[in-house]
Amino acid sequence: MKGPLFYSKILLFGEYGIIKDSKGLSIPYNFFKGALKMDDNTSEKAQQSNMALSGFSEYLDKLTKEQPELVSFNVKELKEDIAKGMYFDSSIPQGYGVGSSGALVAAIYDKYANDKITVLENLTRKKLLKLKTIFGNMESFFHGKSSGLDPLNSYLSLPILINSKDNIESTSIPTQNAKGKGAVFLLDSGSTGETAPMVQLFMEQMKSEGFRNMLKNQFIKHTDACVEDFVNGNVKSLFGNLKQLSNVVLNNFKPMIPAKFHELWKQGIDSNEYYLKLCGSGGGGYILGFTEDLAKAKKALKDYKLEVVYNF
Repeated sequence: MKGPLFYSKILLFGEYGIIKDSKGLSIPYNFFKGALKMDDNTSEKAQQSNMALSGFSEYLDKLTKEQPELVSFNVKELKEDIAKGMYFDSSIPQGYGVGSSGALVAAIYDKYANDKITVLENLTRKKLLKLKTIFGNMESFFHGKSSGLDPLNSYLSLPILINSKDNIESTSIPTQNAKGKGAVFLLDSGSTGETAPMVQLFMEQMKSEGFRNMLKNQFIKHTDACVEDFVNGNVKSLFGNLKQLSNVVLNNFKPMIPAKFHELWKQGIDSNEYYLKLCGSGGGGYILGFTEDLAKAKKALKDYKLEVVYNF
């Protein structure tokens, strides 16, 4: 058995902000993917995945009993398959902010949910919100608290525009310009980051009125503007807002940026050769970069591995 493929995702804009109702934009990233498998693989990775699925199945059993009106799973079949050695075979790096648990959640829902909402039906806003709620409940097994966006993106394989907590829609983004000089890229920080402690830290900071004001008047303002610009293809305006956003993040989210990148972050803002921002919750994993001139950015970041995600 080999299940369908589920892809990683990149939250281009909205990390932390969407917890407090900012706009957000999430896109599928087909470079990494995963699928449920049942074969004779006895590698340590497969065994670890199988054990994790066992714990997850108990959690889903509980979820089915506690919220049957939201979602129910064929837990019997799921547990039988896990007993036969099923595991999630994935190339998505864990702790890198590209949705490793999201792809797994999407794969399990796709195979074991009863009366599932499928990608083929007319996805009304109501259905999208229901899916997001289901996925949020499922993924909280891994993170403590989840918006459900990563699995939603992975399940639909479509860009998702978050207008607010209760208003999401699948969207189209401008077609890539393969010959364009500008790009969105991933920068490997060389270490993994854990979501739960970073979100906890953010929640602690939210207790301060100064931080809440900064979030509303600066961070969310620039995030919303970036989303609008990106979706509408306003590249010039986008880079103006990106510079502001990158600056706000450097000044107010320092603990989420690996220390060795503080200087690099500032260099980008000062030189205008690239702008960096968090990819997911930060703390490690990937850092997102935006540049109007990829050749210049590559030169400035020659000591790092850049992975191009989108060309302007």
